[in-house]
Amino acid sequence: MNTIYKERKIVSRLFAVLLSALLMVPLLSSCGGGSQKASVPPPVDDSVGRTVSDRNTNQPEAKKGLGTGQKVALLAGAAGLYYLYNQHKNASQEGAQGKYYLSKNGRVYYRDAEHRAHWVTPPAEGIRVPESEAQKYREFQGYNRSTTGRDLTGITSSAAPQI
Repeated sequence: MNTIYKERKIVSRLFAVLLSALLMVPLLSSCGGGSQKASVPPPVDDSVGRTVSDRNTNQPEAKKGLGTGQKVALLAGAAGLYYLYNQHKNASQEGAQGKYYLSKNGRVYYRDAEHRAHWVTPPAEGIRVPESEAQKYREFQGYNRSTTGRDLTGITSSAAPQI
């Protein structure tokens, strides 16, 4: 004859309810909400049809004829891009006037408020820089409108996050 103990029946039911509740936790926690981290949107290529002009009204203008004025060099292409990068690499704000980064593929970009990358293109007319300051960029393509020289590939920056 079988005898059923009431104490075992209560304990086994409590144990079954506890196990069922534990099995439901992952199911309930995965429903709704979504990820708390927002994914970074893809980079935006602003180089088509738009340029970033980083001119300062205090930059010297080219002097015509003989005079005692300061000589200037014109930086375009890779030289202009590297100049813009060096001017903005330590900035603390975001956006076009904020911090610039150097990518592994030799391009310069900045991040907007939504952390989207925007590629930077130097102005087509070039950037006028005092000749003494421009000497650092002599080896790069675009120094005084030269078509020869090196580009920005191979120049790495430890501060540049990956795109």
